[in-house]
Amino acid sequence: MHKNKKLIPALLLAIIFVIPACSQESTPAENQRASTTALAEENVGQQKFDELCSTCHLGAVKKAPHKDMIGLMTPEAILNTLTHGIMKEESASLSPTEKAQVAEFLAGSPLGTDIAQIPQCTAGTEYDALAPVSAQNWGLQLTNTRYISTEDAGFTRADLETLKPRWTVAFPGANRARSQPTFAGSLILVGSHDGLVYALDEETGCQVWSYRASGEVRTGIVVGQAGGVDDTTHTAYFGDVLSNVYALDARTGTELWRMRADDHPNATITGTPSLHNGSLFIPVSSLEVSLAIDPEYACCTFRGSVLAVDAGSGEQLWKTFTIEEPPVVQKQNAIGTDIIGPSGAVVWNSPAIDIERNQLYFGTGENMSSPATKTSDALFAMDLATGKVNWVYQATPNDAWNVACDSETPENCPDEDGPDFDFGGAAILVASQTHGDLLVSGQKSGWVHALNPATGELVWHTQVGRGGIQGGIHFGMAAAHGKVFAPVSDMQDGREYDFPDQPGMHALDIETGEILWSTIHENECHDREYCDPGVSQVPTVIGDLVFAGGMDGIARAYDVNTGEILWRLDTTESFDTTLGKQSKGGSFGGAAGPVAFNGTLLLSSGYGIYFHMPGNLLLSLSK
Repeated sequence: MHKNKKLIPALLLAIIFVIPACSQESTPAENQRASTTALAEENVGQQKFDELCSTCHLGAVKKAPHKDMIGLMTPEAILNTLTHGIMKEESASLSPTEKAQVAEFLAGSPLGTDIAQIPQCTAGTEYDALAPVSAQNWGLQLTNTRYISTEDAGFTRADLETLKPRWTVAFPGANRARSQPTFAGSLILVGSHDGLVYALDEETGCQVWSYRASGEVRTGIVVGQAGGVDDTTHTAYFGDVLSNVYALDARTGTELWRMRADDHPNATITGTPSLHNGSLFIPVSSLEVSLAIDPEYACCTFRGSVLAVDAGSGEQLWKTFTIEEPPVVQKQNAIGTDIIGPSGAVVWNSPAIDIERNQLYFGTGENMSSPATKTSDALFAMDLATGKVNWVYQATPNDAWNVACDSETPENCPDEDGPDFDFGGAAILVASQTHGDLLVSGQKSGWVHALNPATGELVWHTQVGRGGIQGGIHFGMAAAHGKVFAPVSDMQDGREYDFPDQPGMHALDIETGEILWSTIHENECHDREYCDPGVSQVPTVIGDLVFAGGMDGIARAYDVNTGEILWRLDTTESFDTTLGKQSKGGSFGGAAGPVAFNGTLLLSSGYGIYFHMPGNLLLSLSK
């Protein structure tokens, strides 16, 4: 069992809501003048926020993002909203300098004096988005195996030493790179920290078009025909941190439709939607777990869900909650604030699609308040057509936890007190010789579970990591060659465990769950702050290699049969970028795993939150 050691409260303030950005940006000169004056009067921003904004953004207005969930957005994006966006009328009484002061107060950082833009491509050049890579959805197949053939990748292990950076993008106004890029013909589509979605030229990294979403885009971009194979329009789908879902013309960036997946003020989308047969399946999560650190916050009211919409129109087809009963007041905490539940069982990950059984699969997180339900820390099978729940497998019962549990203000901590063992990564449907198809998923507990997809019955499970709040298998696995490849984070979280730390990459036999090899990383951080030897990022199998980035900022390629590290690239070094400046990567983390096509390998480096090293690089490597 673990022992709590009262973590720093900011540890889990890692997935943060933001005030929606707008379609028009302030100029660098405006930001510079406003910022210079703003910093001369440090307290004015807080005073103006208290006067004009606090009533709505401290919980009184249901749909208003909470102040504590704004902090990791760039001050430029907040200023854009106050000056040009949906808060323009509410902030009309503020001078430009006061708006800048509010933006800096909320973001906790000064406005930049200059934000360069990714260079535009030469006018008149034509780009083809009508021939996307054959990989489907975030998991590269409908089944989420994350396998790319040598033929599709365009390089082999013999080419590893010749892979060199062709171009590198640093996203403007960003300190992290969390959106998995997508190849779409001659375009690369990717989201960014400041809410812009880009179409980049695959050859040079110049900007073909961009589209501004309402908030940070952490999901990958899914490209396909909304009306099936006969549809001639290729559509790009993604979600943002405010739970908005978008459909754009992949060739031009023109908005086709947008909708909101959930009207809860703390709803978000971090798992990439899955596209199949004219329907878009959207996982819905929440950031409410962080607000519970405030003893006066009535925790918690959000329930996870999966939403199916018509891919052509965005019209809802069905929505199924992971907790059937709506939350109600259960009791009061020690200072008299209502405790509301059941809540949580959020869906962080991208659903896998099973055409044969007409099912989709996904995993859930912990409950955020008592009572604990039988659907938290669980794997689900749902009917594709109706959203009916066919079965639920719970891996860790009685897991109710929120940020208050490991803080100095534990009043909102549920009686169960954790251990916070989500299924953060996507489930994988993979074939075995002995059992037929298996549904395999890794958990933050450090366990890998393999189930019968028809019944949800456990076939085997194996512990590969120590586990923890940020331990175990964090953002998913890959499968190929009769093996499952499990990255293990096992980052320290202030708890004590009986199982030893296992940071690195592990391969399991798909038939038995036996660990075939383990490559444990040496600590190469050399006292660098927020550096760790484990692997948090989801991996990708490319031919007979497993690619993944570590929290130490190093990308590695492992032999699928032995685990030997055959190639590595330290992304924390400086790289020349298309902005004309140098930039560095940081920790690899999240669901933005490596992708490759036609001789190009793309790596997203810089997690920047959760006590990981910040960074801001999208690297394109080729031989």
